[in-house]
Amino acid sequence: MKGEGKKRQERGFTLIEMLVVLLIMGLLVGLVTTITRPDDRALLRVEAERLAQLLDLAAAESRLTGKSIAWTTDGPDYRFWRLQEDTGWSEILDSDPLRARTLPQGITISGLQVETMRPQGVMRLEFTPYGSTLAFNVEMSLGAERCVIAASPVGDVRVLPGEGKTNDGMALR
Repeated sequence: MKGEGKKRQERGFTLIEMLVVLLIMGLLVGLVTTITRPDDRALLRVEAERLAQLLDLAAAESRLTGKSIAWTTDGPDYRFWRLQEDTGWSEILDSDPLRARTLPQGITISGLQVETMRPQGVMRLEFTPYGSTLAFNVEMSLGAERCVIAASPVGDVRVLPGEGKTNDGMALR
């Protein structure tokens, strides 16, 4: 028979077909990455909300324990401190919520204003167990995005978008 001598040709994928498949897969991976990665504004807002809750927690713990608590930052990192009668200020190491933290890359704490005073040197807030709470604004930034954590003298802590709405450095409530 004539057809028996011919070998059956096996056909694989051509280079063009492989490139098209790789291109489609690359586009899909890029699309999924873009959809699942939060934008700068959302990431900054999450970190600002976290810090606002931690500052509120520090103020409440200070009132409950009767010991002063301080918060300090150098921009990308922040820590909480407790005033001990015998040793002075020491970093809080026994509380998971009030542990030292590093902000995600690119996010910094760019400003602090307490009442109408500007801080000198290290940015620092103190929460005392007795007396009134001071109003303060903490500004966080990521690229061109800004968020302000504003606290009123009655202890209300809130995150405001952008530059925040302040009146002579005091949070409006």
